[in-house]
Amino acid sequence: MSTDKTRYSDAELEQFKELINKKLEEAQVDYNLLKGSLSHNDDHGTDDTGRTFNMMEDGSETLSREEVAQLAARQEKFIQSLRAALVRIQNKTYGICRVSGQLIPKERLRLVPHATMSIDAKNAQKNS
Repeated sequence: MSTDKTRYSDAELEQFKELINKKLEEAQVDYNLLKGSLSHNDDHGTDDTGRTFNMMEDGSETLSREEVAQLAARQEKFIQSLRAALVRIQNKTYGICRVSGQLIPKERLRLVPHATMSIDAKNAQKNS
């Protein structure tokens, strides 16, 4: 790979698109499960039957619901990032660091397919 390459080829972009679509599908399933557990769609309405719950159990349930809500919010943000990556593929700007303008290495994009910065740019941002 030459160092003056300014963007990934259409074939390379298509490979990334397949990877992102697969991750998007998995993320959507996870998100739907989290949303279902928040709305109690999966408990058949039996949560409050039987014995009366004490305050500690109520507190524990509230904490658990808050954690699930945070996970759902993170998952939703991840899905939005993946969709944005698909738009960048369509625009043929995918894989270009938004700070340096250089290509983000394929290895990084395979691990973090929604990345918009190279490792160097990300580290420089953290240190400033």
